[in-house]
Amino acid sequence: MKSMDTNKKADKNNCQLNITPVFDKMLARKDKEQLLRQRGIMVWFTGLSGSGKSTLAIALEKELHNRGLLSCLLDGDNIRSGINNNLGFSSEERLENIRRIAEIGKLFINTGIITIAAFISPENAMREMAASIIGQEDFLEIYISTPLEECERRDIKGLYAKARKGEIKEFTGISAPFEAPVNPALSIDTSEHRVEDSVHKLLEVILPKVNQ
Repeated sequence: MKSMDTNKKADKNNCQLNITPVFDKMLARKDKEQLLRQRGIMVWFTGLSGSGKSTLAIALEKELHNRGLLSCLLDGDNIRSGINNNLGFSSEERLENIRRIAEIGKLFINTGIITIAAFISPENAMREMAASIIGQEDFLEIYISTPLEECERRDIKGLYAKARKGEIKEFTGISAPFEAPVNPALSIDTSEHRVEDSVHKLLEVILPKVNQ
């Protein structure tokens, strides 16, 4: 078994030797941002299931589009049904889910695209990892702080009810913790603000950073 692990490690190292990045030969980020007349950033929504992350992210994407700004929305369920459909919900797989999303987001940002990510991402360490991959200067953490009681009342997917019955293990907010951001760029409680008002608050933070 040890010999097999050693061989796998050797094969991986050999593959790494054959990788030759060409980043220095590609068009620079600034060239693409000049073409689009905007700056690429990551708008990272975090919050409990049912807090309103996807609703606000969709509304924000539409408003940016109406203003002539190119954006891309990365939503949790969409990503889970596609590129990350091989991942489960263990701690390790959740971390890998966020790592891949951050790497994908970085590609969009380097193309000058305003990237919107809507993921529970319950741990500060997860979001810090995402910010380190993307770059702190390009990372806006948006905390959708809607209370658990309101999220559970909405229970759009029936997930909280299943978690209460023990049918879903390690469910954030019920049987697994959610760590609130320490210093988010913006905090929004969707039980207190309309979608239109929340989008206006988001634009006040985002537009100064993306307008060229």
